[in-house]
Amino acid sequence: MLQAFFERRDSLRRFYVARLGSVSEAEDLLQDLYLKVAAAEADQVENPAAYVYRLASNAMLDRLRSQRRTAMRERDWRDSHHVVLAGEDVADLPDAEQVVAARDRLARVVRALDELGPQTQKVFRLHKFDGLSHLEVAQRLGISRSAVEKHVMAALKHLLIKVGR
Repeated sequence: MLQAFFERRDSLRRFYVARLGSVSEAEDLLQDLYLKVAAAEADQVENPAAYVYRLASNAMLDRLRSQRRTAMRERDWRDSHHVVLAGEDVADLPDAEQVVAARDRLARVVRALDELGPQTQKVFRLHKFDGLSHLEVAQRLGISRSAVEKHVMAALKHLLIKVGR
């Protein structure tokens, strides 16, 4: 299985660069793909080359979906936190008291996250901060979707206890 990956690595890299327009994104996806191929059970795959290409295509689609979600989230945030006056985007800035309260809350969140186990932290950050779905996190970390859900719920419960709403 790995042999099929290495034989096609350069071709896959060109495929990723052509579609994503970024060498670093392509290299990142190739690393993810390598991990998936290495973890695959080769005896259950009839056509390793086709399997590698299918994994590559799925990984790229997952990345594009994630980027689209991030862009939509950022656009929604800008739309809800900015005011347009005379055609100019003007930030609706918080007052000093709001800034201090937000920094305090952020510090409590960071401390609470640091108290979580490493796997729970990683799952939570990938899901909540990077915007990956439970399935994408499971695939990236090589764990079940159910395990991802349990880690996210444990993290949220811990944050609710430590930080509140």
